[in-house]
Amino acid sequence: MSRTYHYQGFDIEVAVETDFNWKGGPSATTSVGFVAVVRIGKAGASIAVFSPLRFGESQGKAFLSEADALMGGYTAGRRVVDDLFNS
Repeated sequence: MSRTYHYQGFDIEVAVETDFNWKGGPSATTSVGFVAVVRIGKAGASIAVFSPLRFGESQGKAFLSEADALMGGYTAGRRVVDDLFNS
């Protein structure tokens, strides 16, 4: 899943990737979560402002759903734009 949002003269592209987390040991388990990959560029430009950023929930955990990852990535992208470019 991928979406592009327009925010204050920037394009925030958010792609959601599946994050498989494997835990070994006697009760080996695999859990599936989602991470947001965020690319930020000037509106209409083909080159990103900086390298893609990967976001999960707090404490390094993956998001539980694709929708949460999508909205979390968008929120993080807006915060980056606000903090770095609207000082």
